[in-house]
Amino acid sequence: MPKLFAGTSGFSYPAWKPAFYPKSVPSAKFLEHYATRLNSVEVNYTYRQLPSAKTLENWLAQTPPEFAFSCKAHMKLTHIMKLKDAGSFTEIFLRALEPLRAARRLGPVLYQFAPTFKLDVARLDEYLPLLPNDIRFAFEFRHASWLCDEVYERLAARNIALCLAESEKLEVPKVFTADFGYFRLRKADYTSEMRADLHQQVAALLATGRDAYVYFKHEEDPNGALWAEELLKG
Repeated sequence: MPKLFAGTSGFSYPAWKPAFYPKSVPSAKFLEHYATRLNSVEVNYTYRQLPSAKTLENWLAQTPPEFAFSCKAHMKLTHIMKLKDAGSFTEIFLRALEPLRAARRLGPVLYQFAPTFKLDVARLDEYLPLLPNDIRFAFEFRHASWLCDEVYERLAARNIALCLAESEKLEVPKVFTADFGYFRLRKADYTSEMRADLHQQVAALLATGRDAYVYFKHEEDPNGALWAEELLKG
């Protein structure tokens, strides 16, 4: 059965008290409480540093078996190397995520590229074969030149999701290139009508047999977490 995973980008936000985190919950228990209400989180931590096995094992211990961690690819891959000659560091990065993969708790790995990174099909063709087939990947392109059939076909051939990132600056077309969908909801506010439309989109995706991963922007208030919880409740 297809499954919906919903959450936010990160979880360690004291400003979410008391509307999401009770006042009595210390910061060390945030993830444990988060996982009682949501079933996935998008991890920004891995964008700037390689996680230690101890850190990941601690996260696993605080969350139930069905909880998934979607991890952002390291900035060295997406912003510095920009996929060029990146085979060695790709192996190093994915090896760091091994505790999550081995526990079957690793959600998609999100490659979020710089807005200045323009279409380079040759570089994409060189890089995609480096990615293993037993891990899910989502690519978030933030330059409009990447949003074309040539790219969609390459992603589909490798079962890599086009990240459906929604922001005030760019809205990616609803093109599904994998056996799962990956939504990043970046707007500052989502009205009840907008959230109802999202519910319909997710339901339609699940009806096709695809899993759905949906992450709201955290902001400085708990609304994203509460909207994700609302989505899970249907």
